[in-house]
Amino acid sequence: MVNEIENRLKSALNPTKLEIEDESGAHAHHRGARERPGAGHYNLFIVSEAFEGKSRIARHRLIYEALGGLMQSEIHALKIDAKAPSEQ
Repeated sequence: MVNEIENRLKSALNPTKLEIEDESGAHAHHRGARERPGAGHYNLFIVSEAFEGKSRIARHRLIYEALGGLMQSEIHALKIDAKAPSEQ
């Protein structure tokens, strides 16, 4: 799943930095894990020119759009740290 997330984000946002950490194992007994088995928990750090001048909410929307249906099926939780290159 990490590869699929990475591919979608790279294609849509052309990031200069992208780190995705699968934290699903730490949430194995979490209530949501029982409701949507197989849906994972991920930690995302991404830097992209696409975020320049955009609010935090707008950045998250761009990420959600890039991930598409994964947010409803394969991803249960996504912690996002999205920055523009000028914020590095």
